[in-house]
Amino acid sequence: MEVLFEENLIDKVQGKEELFNQRLKHRSIKQFRAAGLLMALVFSDEDFNKKVINNCVENGLVVDWFLFAPHCMRIAPPLTISEDEINSACNILLKSIETISTQR
Repeated sequence: MEVLFEENLIDKVQGKEELFNQRLKHRSIKQFRAAGLLMALVFSDEDFNKKVINNCVENGLVVDWFLFAPHCMRIAPPLTISEDEINSACNILLKSIETISTQR
């Protein structure tokens, strides 16, 4: 709790969420949902989502899906994530989405 307050991590959440939202633009992303750094990318179907997730994991980015919405990718980074790490994660995500999109 001390670290949360001393490093103002909670105050930085909105800006980090906005950076993800700004960066994650692709024709295959149907919707971006977020509550702070608990985020979801909505895709057209479960198969596409799973392929993108597998591609992300192969490229070193751990993402997941929702059991109740298998067409949605879950993104839940730690509050300590830096802007550089956000940009790196978004680069992997967008590359993975583009790779799978072009395979269709």
